[in-house]
Amino acid sequence: MIGRGPLRRSHVLAVSVLTAGLVFAGFVTQPSPAYAGSAAASPAIAHVVSFDSDGTLTQHATNAQTVGAFLRNRGVVVGRKDFVEPSLRTPLSDRMTITYRASIPVTIVTAHRRVAVYSAAPDVGALLEEQNIRLGAHDEVRPALAAAVPANGVVRVTRVLTWEREEHRVIPAKTIHRLDFSMTPGTHKVIASGHAGERTVMVAFVQRNGGSIKATVLKSSVVRKPRPRIVAEGVGEYAAFERFAQRSIQHTAYVTASALKMVATAYTAGCAGCSGITASGRPAGHGIVAVDPRVIPLGTHLYIPGYGFAIAGDTGGAIRGDRIDLGFNSLHDAVLFGRREVTVYRLK
Repeated sequence: MIGRGPLRRSHVLAVSVLTAGLVFAGFVTQPSPAYAGSAAASPAIAHVVSFDSDGTLTQHATNAQTVGAFLRNRGVVVGRKDFVEPSLRTPLSDRMTITYRASIPVTIVTAHRRVAVYSAAPDVGALLEEQNIRLGAHDEVRPALAAAVPANGVVRVTRVLTWEREEHRVIPAKTIHRLDFSMTPGTHKVIASGHAGERTVMVAFVQRNGGSIKATVLKSSVVRKPRPRIVAEGVGEYAAFERFAQRSIQHTAYVTASALKMVATAYTAGCAGCSGITASGRPAGHGIVAVDPRVIPLGTHLYIPGYGFAIAGDTGGAIRGDRIDLGFNSLHDAVLFGRREVTVYRLK
């Protein structure tokens, strides 16, 4: 206290220093209503800080001395898995930013593991690092690594293995059957043995979570082309022609020039009035059919489903227009065939 007497320069300096010290310490002095000579001290705002709470940024004036005290003043109870930066014991300073993230429950599912955790990680990528889950180059994560951690949700990690391999594959050789009317019925002869081809294929493989492997062909090139095996077959009995019919006309080396709807009957070499020799000079029998030369010229090669390959090699007085008479080697086969409508294919 400054007493009565002359005011000296040293007294002024002492008062100035005292006042400055009180202001710096965060206190202001005011005269007391009861006693003007006394002074009372009250706490003032010490710091202004930024508070980032779960991504929301606000500013606060506070007289708290530490980060922990500031959070308690805000009603924040820090859990064991919550994130706080700086640490709770860090003294406050002006313009400091305090970051707080509350931990949330989340389930992590991998190929062979399902675990429920609490985490305050800012995104999925940080969550996986926190849990020491390392990712392969092709592994898939949902939600994405940069996405926020889903509260009460699921983060799914799919382990993906990929590799490529070059393979050499065989191209099978086809077998082509050709009818040879100069050969004995029922015989066959290999005209060309043929050979299989070879193809080089680059294949990509993908396996997810140790499951089934999916293969995709990236590129393919023929190293060697296949050559077909060609077999010549003589005109055989009715059963042989049935086998031809089952393979169908598309599997032979022939192409049809035209197709005719006709009524077919059957005959044998021993029929009444038959000499056994046809108009073309060939012996009557299976594979030789009688036609109207004005419709189908003699010598034309034919294919008749249910009968087989044949040659237009005979005529008959009753064979006119859309009629055709099919030769058989036995009466049993002729009776079995009977009379029916057929489609007659002329072969080129």
